[in-house]
Amino acid sequence: MVERGLDHWSDILVVVIYFMAVLAVGLWAFWRHARGTVTSYFLAGRRMTWFPIGASIYSSNIGTEHFIGLAGSGAAAGVAMISYEWTGLPLIALAAWLFLPVYISAKVYTLPEYLGKRFGGQRIRIYMSLLSLLLYIVTKLAVSIFSGALFIQLSLGWNNYVAIASLLLITGIYTVIGGLTAVIYTDAFQTIVLTLGSFAVVGVSFHKIGGYGEFQQKYIDSIPAIRDGNTSCGLPRDDAFHIFRDPVNSDNPWPGLLLQSSIGCLWYWCCDQVIIQRSLAAKNLSHAKGGAILAGYLKMLPLVMMIFPGMISRALYPDEVGCADPEECQKICDNPVGCSNIAYPKLVLELLPYGVRGLLMAVMLSANMSSLTSIFNSASTIFTMDLWRRMRPTAREKELLVVGRIFIVALCVVSILWIPLLRSSQGGQLFAYINAVQSYLGTPIGALFLLAITWKRMSEQGAFWGMVIGHICGVIRLVLDLAYPAPECGHEDTRPSILVNLHYTYFGALVIVITSLAIVIISLLTKPPTEETIGNLVWQNRITGNSETEEFKDEIVISVVNKKITSETDKGNASNVDISENSNPSADRMSMWRRWVKEICGVSSKNDQKEDFVFDDRATKAFMKEDPKWK
Repeated sequence: MVERGLDHWSDILVVVIYFMAVLAVGLWAFWRHARGTVTSYFLAGRRMTWFPIGASIYSSNIGTEHFIGLAGSGAAAGVAMISYEWTGLPLIALAAWLFLPVYISAKVYTLPEYLGKRFGGQRIRIYMSLLSLLLYIVTKLAVSIFSGALFIQLSLGWNNYVAIASLLLITGIYTVIGGLTAVIYTDAFQTIVLTLGSFAVVGVSFHKIGGYGEFQQKYIDSIPAIRDGNTSCGLPRDDAFHIFRDPVNSDNPWPGLLLQSSIGCLWYWCCDQVIIQRSLAAKNLSHAKGGAILAGYLKMLPLVMMIFPGMISRALYPDEVGCADPEECQKICDNPVGCSNIAYPKLVLELLPYGVRGLLMAVMLSANMSSLTSIFNSASTIFTMDLWRRMRPTAREKELLVVGRIFIVALCVVSILWIPLLRSSQGGQLFAYINAVQSYLGTPIGALFLLAITWKRMSEQGAFWGMVIGHICGVIRLVLDLAYPAPECGHEDTRPSILVNLHYTYFGALVIVITSLAIVIISLLTKPPTEETIGNLVWQNRITGNSETEEFKDEIVISVVNKKITSETDKGNASNVDISENSNPSADRMSMWRRWVKEICGVSSKNDQKEDFVFDDRATKAFMKEDPKWK
């Protein structure tokens, strides 16, 4: 176990200053921007520009699990896993150029809401909402908590409950109060800190090891002293510096890796609420595309920022990071499977001087907090807009705002209750299982959305049962993985042949094919949707900057009249309340407390009642209008 922690006053001071800065940015967003409408709270009022959008997309994706897991993967097996990062660039661009215009035309807050509008009925919307919340809580939330707790334990030696509760308290405060606006601005700030701090580690690491040439040689020679000489356990891979590896016998066969990291991750970049919600908050399509380009270029950095430092850590500390003997690994990191997960924290705590170590601790915390806030806000949006409105169709806007905030608090509680399960499991195995869950359950979603926005003939029955069939296949493989875990190095592999001979990346691609075929066949055998049902919900019929919207003029006028009537009624009620309260001093004091509570809940702003055109067709047309040179 790494014993050296942040015990110097300069490190602690840097961490404290960082926390204060994050809270300051979050509270600035809280006071600076209106939060009194559903649109302003869940979509930041649709006024975000390209830089905070791109930085928030990147920060939402890059969490502590990348610094722990991706650096650990580099230490254990080399650079192959960078494929999952580099394919993010074209996929993020595809989301902005192909998917986002359809989502905007559909005028939705959430992606399950899009499916409900696209196919009619509620079962597919409820199914996707529940599935999304399950994936957020069981995978993303669990990964963020596990990796964050591991780094804090290595760095500070704090009790896990105290550390995670502190993180959740800070992230929960500005997420509950400020909504998506606070999340995006704090993400942008943390992206800057994360990038600068990471490159500080890169510079120190390469200086310590003697440059890139020495790095390559020392990594190949990084063999732990204690290992079984009759096996290959503990030996660095010969193809560690290769992305394209043997298509049959390697740990990451290149055809499967490319398929899984591209079309297999289509759901994550193009159909996941956490990522798409940032683009939905853009002030127009050009800024959404600009943010996508920025996030895509930032996704080129993890090879240098995370994988290379992880590999350097193994080269410098082969006996600890590269340990191969279960008993020795248990002594070093409390995990007999291996200690590659401590690669990045080990490097930070051993190499960096006082003060800079505190900065890197802040970087890890920023990555962890960004992931948590993104999950909290997106999960709250899905629960409020897709499930709560289903249970209470007459719920008013203030009720939705309060419910959204309460759900975030509930997620914080669930996060803390999740810690015992994480502590009782094997860290490395849990991380692998979580990736498997995302691979087996997420890939069918990408096929569903791609066909939904491009193929008019697709029916509700085809969409629903095609996704169910894909998930059944994924669950069967997942159960087999859990029932027959991979053997330790040097032991005979007695698992079923489907696990031994069919790599999970190939299986993910197979699930996409099965899901797509099921959707197409069932759709062709069932009644097609009408043009009226499809509306602007497919790419061919999307609203563009040149679309005619005169036919919707009456609908807009009615909406404005209704909002004005509601505004005048609420103002009249507010006047009556003020008159009654002014006649009683105690009531006046209660009014002050009531105003503070409403301010925190974001329902007291005078701007709450003004007309909001973000979802009418005129606003959608304006959103889609672009300068030709940026198309």
